[in-house]
Amino acid sequence: MNALYDWLYAVFVEQFSFWVILGFCAQAMFMMRFVIQWIASERVGRSIVPVAFWFFSIAGGSLLLIYAIQRQDPVFIAGQGLGLLIYFRNLWLIFKEKRKDPPI
Repeated sequence: MNALYDWLYAVFVEQFSFWVILGFCAQAMFMMRFVIQWIASERVGRSIVPVAFWFFSIAGGSLLLIYAIQRQDPVFIAGQGLGLLIYFRNLWLIFKEKRKDPPI
C-alpha cells in the first residue's frame, strides 16, 4: 500500500506545475466536445455532430499540443497536430456549405 501512495504522490503532487494545470484544462476542453455532442444528440433523438464539437476539438487539441510540445512527447505531438488539421478542415467544410446560396 505504501508503494501505491508513493507512486500517487510522485505523479500527482511532486510533478504539479503550471504545465500540469494546463494539461488538465486542455483535457477538460477536449472532453467537453463529447459532452456537447451527446447532449445535442439526445435532444434530437439521433446522433449528430454540432459545430461546437469542432470548436471544442480545436481548443482542446491546441492546448494539448502545447502541453505535448512542452513535455517533448513525439507521439502526442504528432497525434494532436494531425487532429487539428482535421478539425479545421471540418469547420472549413461546414462554413463553406453554409455560405452557398440556397437553391431557387
